[in-house]
Amino acid sequence: MHTPTLQIPINQQMRNKATKVAEQQGFSSLQELVRVFLSQLIMNKVQVSFTPSHLILSDKNDERYAGMINDLKTGKVKTKKFSDVNKLMNYLNK
Repeated sequence: MHTPTLQIPINQQMRNKATKVAEQQGFSSLQELVRVFLSQLIMNKVQVSFTPSHLILSDKNDERYAGMINDLKTGKVKTKKFSDVNKLMNYLNK
């Protein structure tokens, strides 16, 4: 039985770092980690998504945005409500 080989070009530094992390997580090699990942992917037990990391605000900006939210909640800043998109669009296009 012929076993196909998957070749993925990556630089040496990336491979070394990934191998180290794989071994720290209990895998015998980076290849084993990739095989396990692919097996899980095939069975739809793992999903891949790329999401941006959370933004950490400075204390100054955190206070600023907290104040803005408070202004909205207390009614200091007036907001408008629209029952449908057409009414919103009419308001925006005035």
